[in-house]
Amino acid sequence: MTVNATAAQFPDPPIDEKPSPGLRKAVLAGGCFWCTEAVFELIDGVKDVVSGYSGGSKETANYRRVSMGDTGHAEAIEITYDPMVVTFGQLLRVFFEVAHDPTQLNRQGPDVGPQYRSAIFYMNDEQKRIAEAYIRALEEAKVFRSKIVTELSPFRAFYPAEDYHQDYAANNPGNPYIFFNAVPKVEKLKKACPRLVRKK
Repeated sequence: MTVNATAAQFPDPPIDEKPSPGLRKAVLAGGCFWCTEAVFELIDGVKDVVSGYSGGSKETANYRRVSMGDTGHAEAIEITYDPMVVTFGQLLRVFFEVAHDPTQLNRQGPDVGPQYRSAIFYMNDEQKRIAEAYIRALEEAKVFRSKIVTELSPFRAFYPAEDYHQDYAANNPGNPYIFFNAVPKVEKLKKACPRLVRKK
């Protein structure tokens, strides 16, 4: 079990994108998309979060096939955000500090298989540079007890998941999986990154 540092010890990204008008996208994978979606939907400046699949082909982009673990897909989320309000680097801080454990290889908590791997599907060279620099900074700061295994892959395609997966945590608060896995991440977000949480 890895342990994150305290909020004071967790560094901000050493480099980041500059705020600019217009919406941008980020595609991240960190275990079950129900949980990562629940976290990022609360971030100020995030306009939309879609659960889906990335890393494999269109033909295998469905829950039944992806669950077999041999499609190349990861359960991922597509985040549409306003970089005038929240930057890619700030999204990565939430990703590494709150949304998942980046030291778990091909699993996340109770979920096991390459479809639950930690991955950043970078859209351009800038996103790649920001992610690489941040991973180096986290390693140098020894924020985690184990090595970060997050995969950096060029973005090729994102395929939205079936309708019932969208907003799953919000629509199914009584599900025990959500209670034990998604809710603690949401509460951690509020404590670790309160300035990034959207005000009601």
